[in-house]
Amino acid sequence: MSNRDHKYLVIPGPVEVRKEILEAQTQWMIGHRSTAFADLFARLQPKLQQVFLTQYRVVVHGSSGTGLWEGASRNFIRDGKKALHLVGGAFSDRWAKISQENGKEVDVIEVPWGAAHTPEMVADALKTQHYDAVFVVHNETSTGVLNPVKEIGEVVRQYDDTLFVIDTVSGFLGAELRTDEWGIDMALTSSQKAFALPPGIAFATLNDRCLERAKQVKNRGYYFDFIEIEKSAQKNNTPSTPPISLMFAADRQLDDILAEGLENRWQRHLTMREMTHTWANERGFGLFAQAGYRSPTVTAVDNRTRQINVDDMAKFMGGKGFSMDKGYGQIKGTTFRIAHMGDMTTDILEEVLAGLDEFIGAK
Repeated sequence: MSNRDHKYLVIPGPVEVRKEILEAQTQWMIGHRSTAFADLFARLQPKLQQVFLTQYRVVVHGSSGTGLWEGASRNFIRDGKKALHLVGGAFSDRWAKISQENGKEVDVIEVPWGAAHTPEMVADALKTQHYDAVFVVHNETSTGVLNPVKEIGEVVRQYDDTLFVIDTVSGFLGAELRTDEWGIDMALTSSQKAFALPPGIAFATLNDRCLERAKQVKNRGYYFDFIEIEKSAQKNNTPSTPPISLMFAADRQLDDILAEGLENRWQRHLTMREMTHTWANERGFGLFAQAGYRSPTVTAVDNRTRQINVDDMAKFMGGKGFSMDKGYGQIKGTTFRIAHMGDMTTDILEEVLAGLDEFIGAK
């Protein structure tokens, strides 16, 4: 393997961060009410709009994606109204619970882990009940399922008073996403997946419909109040202290992402997905996610046939210089996940797969 001074992260977040991006965080600190910060904030906006493919504002927030889940639940669901959550894995389930824990009324369309939601499911639900918002996880990290948000968005757009809100935490910048074209009102993500930044900063598109809805909701809280966030953003600032060092890193990483090009980045992830799928199938494992709905950023390898010991696998791969995943939640061990996202290259993935070959060849 290549000579590295640390274990390369092959887990689905936090992912490996390039040294150049880590070093971008070491710029001298600036005050968050200074002109220098306003310049940094203003630099980020057009770059974020380009990668989200949106004409609207992009929130930059000091939190994980989970924080923006809570923000969406608090800002978009009015008193006495309901939201529809699509649940099919650990993270979509957690988001639905967060809405409920914020006192919101929630209906759920639940599918088995590994299955995708279809637009027909959403269409049937919207015919019988009004929902203030439909909440969908674009790329379910626990199962490796990529939900068809473009097609689901075509259904939701038929209902003028229903917001379409997606979590693209492990999809963004690895899976194709066209926010405005697909009718997405809010797309939220965080830094530590295919964005390939350190954890601690989250981003979200907010169109004007989102802000109009938020104005109709009482008790939005403060930290995730999108109206307050928008007021500060108009002055190229944030209501509370932002993660300035991470913003410097994001500024540098966005330059590199735009230099690679979105289409090229999406294609690189698809190429790595195909490499991983071919390896899993040819080695007698299989793929956990439903055919036709498989993630470009993370593959859940179905381990029920070969039943390798994932603890032994992770220990062996650690000796090769790679930090590996052992599966998540109720499918830990019966699956293990190979993350092929962010700034990973096909050459590095080949090293990972060769190491796994060495492990299973010894069994």
